[in-house]
Amino acid sequence: MEIAKRPRIGVIGGSRASNKYLDMAFMVGRMIAEKGGILVCGGMGGIMEAACRGAKGAGGLTIGIIPSGQRSDANSHVDIPIATGMGYTRNSLVVMNSDALIAIDG
Repeated sequence: MEIAKRPRIGVIGGSRASNKYLDMAFMVGRMIAEKGGILVCGGMGGIMEAACRGAKGAGGLTIGIIPSGQRSDANSHVDIPIATGMGYTRNSLVVMNSDALIAIDG
C-alpha cells in the first residue's frame, strides 16, 4: 500500500511504565505494523519506545515527534524523527498527525 494512504496510528503514554504496560505497548506497535499502519508517537522512552520496538520488529514504519530540537534524541526504533523543540506541547502534533489514537498508561 502506498505510504501516503496507509493509516497513521498514534500511540501515547508515559515515559516510565510498568512491565505490564510496556508489554502492552509492544504488542500494540506490533499489531499496527502487521495491519499496515504507520506508528506515530512522541519518539522517546517508555510506552513510546516499546511501541516503536514492536512495530519495527514486525517490519513497520515509525515516526517520532520528539520534544527536543535534536533528532538524535529519538529512541533507536524511530525511522523518521521530527524534532520540534516544543517540549510536551509536541503531544498535540502527535494527535494532529494520527488517524486514530491509542493511549496506554500515563
